[in-house]
This record gives sequence, structure tokens and C-alpha cells, in this order.
Amino acid sequence: MPGLAQIRRLEAAAFRAWPATNVHHEGTWSVRLTASHPSRRLNSVNPLDPLDHDDLPARVERVGKKFRDYGRPLTFRQSPLAPPELSRYLDDRGYERLGHSLVLSAAIDKLATDNAFDQIPLKDIGRYVDASILIHEHDAHMKPGLSEVISAIKPTAGMFVLEDDDGPVSSVICVQDGNLAGILDMGTRVEQKRQGKGRRLLAAALKWAKGRGADTAWLQVESSNDVALSMYGGLGFEPAYSYLYFVSPEKH
Repeated sequence: MPGLAQIRRLEAAAFRAWPATNVHHEGTWSVRLTASHPSRRLNSVNPLDPLDHDDLPARVERVGKKFRDYGRPLTFRQSPLAPPELSRYLDDRGYERLGHSLVLSAAIDKLATDNAFDQIPLKDIGRYVDASILIHEHDAHMKPGLSEVISAIKPTAGMFVLEDDDGPVSSVICVQDGNLAGILDMGTRVEQKRQGKGRRLLAAALKWAKGRGADTAWLQVESSNDVALSMYGGLGFEPAYSYLYFVSPEKH
């Protein structure tokens, strides 16, 4: 596992690559809330210092009020930067552990992308979002929220879609942030999985990022997603660290 400094760098890149609408701070906890999109990544408390665990009852109550105001369940995202004392505190109060995920990274030069084709990123956010919603089988009402998140990305974001005669097959966003390339919203239509099409598109996105100066790629994937882990591992990605969510048992 990389050191805390490198984990902090990757966490900061992830926040910039997938920005929440509202960000507050409770000490070194980054409180991220997004009214237009329900994902935990955009609606969670992210502790950023393993030593910051003073006065937990009052602080958890304060951030809980912000989540209640948004109609969201209070959710903590616990990475290696989170204090173990907080995890124990949440366990003792019946928080549910969900969404165990891995952060993978790799030097782009070491990834199996030698035969990647050149693809120009889309400039039309609406077209990309339509493709992503179809590929991920999300409800159409997610379009405004996803569009808002993508529009708010500050680093350079390349939106890529692979299509066939029946429409979009695979989609991915590659966020080039200095020497880092973040892979987000990766997906392939269910009936097209395990045919190498997602891998082909990802390689093209990484080639684009490398051409812009990126030398290190990172991504986040749920540990239960065996298909995605097989694809990423086959390219050469390796685990850097993991995180999970603690979700309040209170109903909102």
C-alpha cells in the first residue's frame, strides 16, 4: 500500500475528478453533498487524517444534520486516511458497512495499451450522458444530475464512447489532472461484456491522457465486480488501497 501522502494525493484527484456540488469541512473531514445525484461518492463524509478523532459524538451529529437537510442518509467513506476510532464508533452505533471498493493504479507505460487506437473525445456532454445512462441501465431522470457533475469537472476530461450498429457499446471518462489520469464512469452493455470492447475503449482513453502528459492512471472499482477487476488486472492495474462506506441505520 502506498504511503499516506500518496493516498491523500489520489483522494484529492478523485474529488476533483468527480466533484460534489457542496463541500464543507468538519476539521479534516471533507463533507461532500450533491442534491442532484444520489451516489455515495458524491454524498459522504471523507475523513482525511487518521489522527483526527476528537469529540466524535458532537461532530457526527453536526454532519448528520447537514445530511438530514439534504434528505440523504449519513454516510462515511472510510479509506486508510480515516481514524480507526471513528470506524469503531460507527460500528458500535449500528452503521452498515457497504460498497467495499479498491483503488487501482498503474504507470501508464506499463499498461497493455500498445495497440490502442486513436479516438477524439466527445465534446457534447448530453450525447455522452445519454450513452452512459443506456450502457449502465440507469433511469433517464439521472441525466440532469450526471450532466451537472460532468460539467463541474475542472481538470481536462475526455469523454469516450464506443458504438456499433445498435448504438453505444461502452463509455468512459478519463480525467487528465497533471500527471494523473483518472478513469470514471467506465461501463459496457451487459450483452457486450467479456468481448474486449471496454478494454479497447479504455486503452484509447489512456493513450489520449498519456499524449497530454499523464504517466499514472488510477480508478475505483467495487471489490465484487469480478468482470471489471479481470479487465483492469489484465491491462496491468494493481491495488493501491481500499475503502468502504458506513451508512447510518436511521431512515431519511
